[in-house]
Amino acid sequence: MAPRFTTRQLSAFIAAAEQGSFTLAAGRLHLTPSAVSNLISELEQVIGFSLFERTTRKIALTAQGRQFLPVAISVQHRFTTAAVAAADIANQSVDVIRVAAPQAVAAMLLPSIIAAYREVEPRTEVRVIDTGVEWMAERLRSGEADLALGPDRTEGGDIAATRLYASPWVLWCSPDHAFAAKSVVKWSDLAGVDFFMAGRDHEHSVGPFGATLNHDFVIAPKQVFDNMTTALGMAAANLGVTFSPQYVEPFAICWGLTMRRVVEPEIIRYLTLYESIDRVMPEKVIRLRAFIQKHMNPE
Repeated sequence: MAPRFTTRQLSAFIAAAEQGSFTLAAGRLHLTPSAVSNLISELEQVIGFSLFERTTRKIALTAQGRQFLPVAISVQHRFTTAAVAAADIANQSVDVIRVAAPQAVAAMLLPSIIAAYREVEPRTEVRVIDTGVEWMAERLRSGEADLALGPDRTEGGDIAATRLYASPWVLWCSPDHAFAAKSVVKWSDLAGVDFFMAGRDHEHSVGPFGATLNHDFVIAPKQVFDNMTTALGMAAANLGVTFSPQYVEPFAICWGLTMRRVVEPEIIRYLTLYESIDRVMPEKVIRLRAFIQKHMNPE
């Protein structure tokens, strides 16, 4: 018989793993630390192995806990999807479409698309699912999202990708930085310059690309952050520079940053629309997909 655990136990485990602390997890879940600890202990009894190594000061995932974490996250997302779908059915809200997108796209591009779509389809509600770039495909596979919008990346044969438009990588710096006086910046200009990156951007673009350049220095960031907003904030404080696809411009100018092209050579990213090919797409989603494609490529 398969082990039986509850969503509350999974939520406690995931929160503790992500926060690295029962106390912080308790704050996130609005529980007491002892309640979180008890839920995790119950889960460990059900599944038959320890999830955390516990000391008086900290907790750390065991090897088995690290293996179980992505499974637990996936199961939790499926429960969430089912709960939302049930609420939609109960409320007869059948014209709901969910679009997954990473931070910058969700904050700066999707809202205007949703507002424009509401003008032509007022009875359809488009909901945004904030997600990391690396989780877009999983949101589609689980059914939590109907579409995903984000940077181009390889997602597997079960995910179809449609490129919407090209977006060159650009540099962001404070108006007081020396690069602000240049019209363009060459990769060779980065020698000795501090720069910051968001993890996924660095891993999928600048990191591999920098390794191929024939320079007598290594293109490596001073620090890699999980969130792009942190990298932009560091650049705004003139502690260094950062990079992103140009479509992030509405997001970056909130920090008063100056944008400069990076050339010799120029790196191109593509804003891409994703969908699952294993699921039958409802007509309402087909209409939104066509609208997004036209909205992002008006020509």
